[in-house]
Amino acid sequence: MQLGAFSVSLAVRDIAVSRAFYEQLGFAVMAGEQAQGWLIMKSGSTVIGLFQGMFEKNLLTFNPGWDADAQELPEFLDVRQIQARLQAAGVVLDQTTDPHGNGPAHITLTDPDGNPILIDQHV
Repeated sequence: MQLGAFSVSLAVRDIAVSRAFYEQLGFAVMAGEQAQGWLIMKSGSTVIGLFQGMFEKNLLTFNPGWDADAQELPEFLDVRQIQARLQAAGVVLDQTTDPHGNGPAHITLTDPDGNPILIDQHV
């Protein structure tokens, strides 16, 4: 099952300090609005998100419908299809979306070690 583009979303205390740190590691801002408390940064094919005041913990993020450059894919598995497959497999979801909706939506789940996972479709 293809879940879409992957990134790690980091819950940061000070986005300016975190941005400067990751820029020293070779990351560059590819999207976001620092004044709003979020930035998406990329180094090669590695993508991270910096989020101040939005999440309690770091989380794994998948974006159905996007490639690693946040470009829309011509074909992809919709988040509602992913939700249905996960539920059919017995995976417990923390947050679900309307199975009859369309367009942007998200679901959340937690892995066995307590790591939160966000499947966040923007298209």
